Amino acid sequence: MLAAAVLIKVLIVTGTTDLPYHDWRVSTPFLRAELEKTGRFDIKAAEEPRGLNAAALAGYDVILWHYNGPRLGAAAEQAIESFVRSGKGFVSFHGVTYGACYGQTRQPNMKWVQDSEAWPAYADLVGASWKVEHIGHSIRHVFPVKYTDREHPIARGVPETFTANDELYHKLDLRPGVRVIAQAFSDKAKGGTGKDEPMLWTNSFGQGRIAHCPLGHDLSAMAQQGFLTALARSLEWAATGAVQPAAVAPEKARVLVVTGGHGFPADFYSLFEGHPRIAWTHAGTQAAAFGRKLAGNFDTIVFHDMGETIGEQEQANLREFVEAGGGIVSTHHSIVNYTSWPWWWEEVIGGKYFVNELPGHPKSAYKEGVDFSATVVKGAQKHPVLEGVPPLPVHDEVYKGMWQSARIQPLMETDHPDNDRVVVYVGPHPKARVVYIQLGHSASTMRYPGYRKLVQNAILWTARKVD
Repeated sequence: MLAAAVLIKVLIVTGTTDLPYHDWRVSTPFLRAELEKTGRFDIKAAEEPRGLNAAALAGYDVILWHYNGPRLGAAAEQAIESFVRSGKGFVSFHGVTYGACYGQTRQPNMKWVQDSEAWPAYADLVGASWKVEHIGHSIRHVFPVKYTDREHPIARGVPETFTANDELYHKLDLRPGVRVIAQAFSDKAKGGTGKDEPMLWTNSFGQGRIAHCPLGHDLSAMAQQGFLTALARSLEWAATGAVQPAAVAPEKARVLVVTGGHGFPADFYSLFEGHPRIAWTHAGTQAAAFGRKLAGNFDTIVFHDMGETIGEQEQANLREFVEAGGGIVSTHHSIVNYTSWPWWWEEVIGGKYFVNELPGHPKSAYKEGVDFSATVVKGAQKHPVLEGVPPLPVHDEVYKGMWQSARIQPLMETDHPDNDRVVVYVGPHPKARVVYIQLGHSASTMRYPGYRKLVQNAILWTARKVD
């Protein structure tokens, strides 16, 4: 990842698109999040671009143009032109390829007409214009896009083709000097032209660099990795004139998430979705989870299920995984798991919730909807599971009267009278990395940033992706 001091500063200019076809309220946060994952960009958004001026633009390296509304007015338009002419970048995509900035208006019959004054420099900023009689595309479909100019920095070192799930714009008129970087065949059977159509191009504007990609109709189109890669590389090139080689992505933790036997909020799955270092799969039953070889196929298993018994074959596969050094993250009600299997709760998890009273131990207790806080145990602050984890004030479920092994390593604790003291700990198994996290009953807990950090840290540590 680039150091913060050299992050490319991007301004997404948005706020109006031709709704309902291109909804900026949905696409802008999506693009911002995805582009920031590359570690190359510091991104802000301007949702009322008619107020832009030279001072507002001064701190940025490149504009990502995602606006298809009314003309901005002479002052804002001139500020953008001056920004790019001075040597900065301008990148645009898809739905800005027509509209009011071109002097075009959509009629009630959905046809476009040329009936107003265009922004004179706009076609040069985008690198193309579109005659109203030619505005259109083939039907939405999946098609390959090919980088045809392999020497351009945007295309250098990436696969020659990528897959688009999109509208394929056609019959665009490129401006003089445009350099086509990628194209796609527009199939007549799909309502196309039967020709190769440009899908990515670059040009200069004064001393600045511009790039445009006609792809990116909606989130399904934007979520295609090929589009995101092309957009990120276009921004970097437009801002700097070069594109750094892609950094080697850190190895992902292979995670099996196990549920079943107890209800839970769907927010639970958001703990894993989109994390750049977690590749996860889900199993909703013991048979689906453990009725197969686990050792070597997963790095960590996350338990959010609840079942007191477990089959012999499932036991054997799970025990092999643990003895091979596999990772275990057990959350909340999974402390009830496999209480008929002493090896599991005594040697692996290091804790047990007693559903029923047993000789020598009373029944454990729970209470829902309690406000309490979990704080780091003194001396445990430097443990990797706790990196970046603040005190956790939660509205969750408390547990009282559990058994906890004397061999656990406490990480977080609470002083609430209705809960046992230790709420997060490292389990006792000598070969496997095991973490139990009692918190995790309510949706609000699962959405709390500190809790999310805790669970994700536990996954990466137990998977041996961090030390």
